[in-house]
Amino acid sequence: MDVDWRELEAVKRLKYKYMRCIDQKLWEEVGSCFTEDATAAYSGGKYSADGRDAIVEFLSRSMGSEGFLSSHRVHHPEIDFVGPNEATGIWALEDTVVNVDHGVTIQGAAFYQDRYLKGDDGLWRIAHTGYLRTYEEIFPRTSVRGMKLTASFWGTGGRSELEA
Repeated sequence: MDVDWRELEAVKRLKYKYMRCIDQKLWEEVGSCFTEDATAAYSGGKYSADGRDAIVEFLSRSMGSEGFLSSHRVHHPEIDFVGPNEATGIWALEDTVVNVDHGVTIQGAAFYQDRYLKGDDGLWRIAHTGYLRTYEEIFPRTSVRGMKLTASFWGTGGRSELEA
């Protein structure tokens, strides 16, 4: 099957939008990334949800606190088109979470495995997403002398408190 590079780019943009919406807590917008009957299996299936509404509810409940600051970066996509309206993808993930509420920083890496469907409206959506961790580590924030959070999207409007 010949790859239409516009379709490939549309699938990539969908995944990037999904990650941006998670980090910016844009729950309604992240919902638009999924098919209505989408499924998710995060952390090897430890956290799973069936249906767009259940996925958005899980994401907003587990990551919605203003003290949950995340940075999810996906790269090295391996996208295969299995038909004109279906594709699969594997993505490398690197993520960092500063959880102010629990006083920890979490870092990790994983590989996402996704399935995408193109709707009658011509838009690609995620039909399934999930990842298996290659590693995850947690650092107590209280163990580092003088550690202070100097900027956050919500707490400081994204502006650093540091003087230039």
